[in-house]
Amino acid sequence: MGQTRNTMGRAAVKTAEKGTRENGVTVALAGNPNVGKSSVFNRLTGSRQHTGNWAGKTVVNARGSCRSGNRNYDMVDIPGTYSLLARSAEEELARDFICFGGADAVVLVCDGTNLPRSMNLLLQVMESTPRVLLCVNLMDEVRRKGIRLDLPLLAGRLGIPVIGISSREKGSRGQLLRALDAMPDTLPDTVFQPVYPAAVEAAVSKLLPVAAPLCGGKLSPRWLSLRLLEWDGSILKQADRFLDGAVTQSAALREELSRQRAYLKEKGLDSDSLSDLLAETLVRTGEKLCSGVVTAREQGYSERDRRLDCLVTGRRLGYPLMLLLLAMVLYVTIAGANILSDGLASLLFSLEKKLDALLLLLMAPAWLRGLLVDGAYRVLAWVVSVMLPPMAIFFPLFTLLEDLGYLPRVAFNLDRPFQRCGACGKMGLTMCMGFGCNAAGVVGCRIIDSERERLLAILTNSLVPCNGRFPMLIAVLSMFFTAAAANGWNTLLCALLLSGLILVSVLCTLLASRLLTATVLKGKPSSFVLELPPYRRPQIGSVLLHSLLDRTLFVLGRAAAVALPAGMLLWIMANVQRDGISLMTRCAALLDPLGRFIGMDGVILLAFLLGLPANETVLPIILMAYTARGSLQELGALSDIRLLLVQNGWTGVTALCVLLFTLLHWPCSTTLLTIRREAGSWKWAGLAALIPTIGGMTVCALVTAAARLLGI
Repeated sequence: MGQTRNTMGRAAVKTAEKGTRENGVTVALAGNPNVGKSSVFNRLTGSRQHTGNWAGKTVVNARGSCRSGNRNYDMVDIPGTYSLLARSAEEELARDFICFGGADAVVLVCDGTNLPRSMNLLLQVMESTPRVLLCVNLMDEVRRKGIRLDLPLLAGRLGIPVIGISSREKGSRGQLLRALDAMPDTLPDTVFQPVYPAAVEAAVSKLLPVAAPLCGGKLSPRWLSLRLLEWDGSILKQADRFLDGAVTQSAALREELSRQRAYLKEKGLDSDSLSDLLAETLVRTGEKLCSGVVTAREQGYSERDRRLDCLVTGRRLGYPLMLLLLAMVLYVTIAGANILSDGLASLLFSLEKKLDALLLLLMAPAWLRGLLVDGAYRVLAWVVSVMLPPMAIFFPLFTLLEDLGYLPRVAFNLDRPFQRCGACGKMGLTMCMGFGCNAAGVVGCRIIDSERERLLAILTNSLVPCNGRFPMLIAVLSMFFTAAAANGWNTLLCALLLSGLILVSVLCTLLASRLLTATVLKGKPSSFVLELPPYRRPQIGSVLLHSLLDRTLFVLGRAAAVALPAGMLLWIMANVQRDGISLMTRCAALLDPLGRFIGMDGVILLAFLLGLPANETVLPIILMAYTARGSLQELGALSDIRLLLVQNGWTGVTALCVLLFTLLHWPCSTTLLTIRREAGSWKWAGLAALIPTIGGMTVCALVTAAARLLGI
């Protein structure tokens, strides 16, 4: 079934020992998606973790530290992957970190309820490095499903340590650290290696004597020989760089490789067929390794999961359930945010007086107090009080659905309509991320493998309303479309109408995707493997903590960074006057003809322009302009605001156009900067702003024209 051999040289032993003695051990946490790898990482590192970008890349990494009784460990949660034969940026970085010196050891996390699935990745990792610990996770579900795993038998076959844990249980951390401590500083003498068909093994045996001196103990000669034979250009480029050009500079290696590739071609094995053969061998070897190890009543995808998926992903109920769940999430978000926003606004605005008193004590001039307090601080207070409560509710709910296993079902349901538009079904996930924050949704587009489809998802992500647009949508709906509802029903009606608007935004996303794939982004949609993980009980405590820290505060920090200078600009425009008329009033007058043409007015259009740094400030800017005050004012009751808007010419048509333009207009500055970074060009950021703006203006102009024809 396999063979065991020493796969690394003495130099690698010294490197491993040096990393252990001096700087601690760098451990890569690897594994397939949906195996609980990040839960293991969170359990190990707790609060001692941070996120950032890989050097020269946009892919996010998570690093954390932990200490056992004997050692310090630097844990790196690398992107989930099914194979080291990379197709996406995430998979490429996972491969490079494992294969080219980033890790002293690898902990490969697998799902105990579906052990054979992880064997392909495990065998590839073991071919590249023998310092591997197999961590069989989800042992609580293994027991619940009646699966029996003989892990000592598997460890004996593999020649590496194998442990079983449940990352939900507190004792798992100590168990994993003890297993890491027990790994020897020196490399193991023997580890399992799969045996390939005779022709492949013969070619490898001829290449090994030539490749081994070039590797210098830094790479496995057998692993490099296999990659040379199948001629994976991406891997070989990285390997050559890692070995300081030794691969391309060796004439002996080129000659021997040419002979062995010709030999394999005589046997009917070109690069593609050889890759398929190697992959097939790994799959079959993994199945043999698990033979006798796994005894199961049910394994992986259970009958209960199948019955649930018949409902959740079925053609009849899949979409209605998805919309119903969306309405429920929005209802909880709206109801909860209304309560929290009021309390938070009261707290922040009460601090404003203290800040003003402090500046007065410091003898700051009136203009400086106005700029800092009425401008910068007041806008910042608005952004925080309006954004934080709904994000603190929406993001945890979103993460709970993700942890439950429902979001992959959303992508499955949306795959067909996106495929018909020439896009990828994974856009369904990035679109859902955009409901919380379009900038986060744009970053989430990294999960899409195809560059064309990733760019398509980036350009259309801002067509769905982000968290910053929800306050405007909710306020206008409540004032003009649900005010007549009975008390207690208006929130539910508002959630249903908001769900309808979101459905409109999804349809606009599909339409824009179709237009882009027919013009500037032509191409066929790529295929992708989408795994439907088992439904799992969410880890509520961990979800609440990490959704708050990793998503809510991250997005809020970005918004706050642009809110401060935006507040100063607003104060200057409202207070700098010429002939008794402020700059804000003059700008609104210039925009008034265009605003009237699309069913609004110059004040509303100017508010959207000035709200570029933070969409939450659009409605307060409108009120500030209508009341001719020099700073943002605290909003009163919705009935009072409605009266003020009606007095300034608002009608039901105006409110409808404002809703549609709020739904479809340029992204905020944070999102535009993110698009520029992710797409690599201001050209794409400009196009991302132009698409929704043209769409929003066109729709509003058509609604206005129809209303005038009907005499409304």
